[in-house]
Amino acid sequence: MAEIPEYQYKFVILGNSNVGKTCIVHRYANEEFLDSSQPTIGANFVTKRLEMDNCFYKIEVWDTAGQEKYRSLTPMYYKNAAAALIVYDISANNSLEGAKDWIKELHDHAPPTVLIGLVGNKLDLNRAVSKQAAEQLAQRYSLMHSEVSAKTGENIHETFYNIAKKLPKAAAQKKKQGLKLEEPKNNSFCC
Repeated sequence: MAEIPEYQYKFVILGNSNVGKTCIVHRYANEEFLDSSQPTIGANFVTKRLEMDNCFYKIEVWDTAGQEKYRSLTPMYYKNAAAALIVYDISANNSLEGAKDWIKELHDHAPPTVLIGLVGNKLDLNRAVSKQAAEQLAQRYSLMHSEVSAKTGENIHETFYNIAKKLPKAAAQKKKQGLKLEEPKNNSFCC
């Protein structure tokens, strides 16, 4: 029986403070809502494995700090990233403006091959950012767009799945096969 190929991708989650990045990552990885969380310092990551199109995908999801004082650190997390999800809060008027800054940041510092998704979070709350405005922004920069609720879980898995599906297998880091080591054959004598 042939071994099912496994590919590895790095996803970076970006966005301003309090848009729900950590809650999205926690919901995706643990299937539950994180009712309260501390602001992320630096970055944290989780790994999720999914099966799609007769392949396994190991997705490393990097949750980055949204606070301005940590912003200078985020470019180091873009290295080897296959995708970046820019999260905004649909219940906060100025949130989409913050997303524009993150789009510029990615265009300035991330590899040009990074697939970018624009993700509106807090779909369970009253809307302050119109879906049309977010879709226009996504269209202007050729980004994927989705809206999710980390609280209810709505569209969380679909968002990650749809982004992973768009990534070319050639861009993945194929899982390294083990190297079999053998004891050297001692055919000579020393001294």
